[in-house]
Amino acid sequence: MRKKLLCTAAGILGFMIGTVSAQFSRPISVGAGAGVAYNLTDLANVEAKFAFYGEADYLINPFISVGLRGEKGTLSGNGHNSDFENRYFAGNLNGKVRLGQFMGHADNYSYYTLQANTLSRILSNIYIGAGAGLVKNRIKRNIDPIYADAITNQGGEFADDLGEIHFVVPLNIGVDIPFGRTLYGPQWAINVNYQHTLTTNDNLDGIKNKNNDQYGFVSLGVKYALFNRK
Repeated sequence: MRKKLLCTAAGILGFMIGTVSAQFSRPISVGAGAGVAYNLTDLANVEAKFAFYGEADYLINPFISVGLRGEKGTLSGNGHNSDFENRYFAGNLNGKVRLGQFMGHADNYSYYTLQANTLSRILSNIYIGAGAGLVKNRIKRNIDPIYADAITNQGGEFADDLGEIHFVVPLNIGVDIPFGRTLYGPQWAINVNYQHTLTTNDNLDGIKNKNNDQYGFVSLGVKYALFNRK
């Protein structure tokens, strides 16, 4: 039974790789996915937690996109007999540039899809991106008095607003793997993404100290392309 499952999984993977096409040629795509989020905060014993997202992208050309992304997840950590949990919401506006923009024939998409081999198609879908957005905190914390005194003596403080909304800068790196071919190009894609979010303050854990908090989000998702270019 296990051998049959492995063969089936290998067959599906082989089919997807064999049918990989270049990036979407359709102008709009929507997607959703899930993964784990982890934080870089004052309470540094990190507990990776579940997070999920939804997004919509508009293709300026097949390799450059702008989009909206919303996510919900949990950040959690502990240490010094203290702990916190932040059931956050986040949203951002972002842009992505794919490697295919700098490869041959990027200005002639139809010719590129005819000429590119499977490896080139996969490489052309690797992207980097950046954006701007907001995070809404929902923090619960338990702070040991000894740790509280240590933070205060270092010049730190404890946030009064545990539901603060603050500005963030998300940085992305990932790959889209479109598969299946239609007259207007692929309509589905698997997405693997790492997003690292920089905050402009130090309040993801309710403790404000010397360095601004950050968090990462590793995800696996699926995209669906809409409409046809005229």
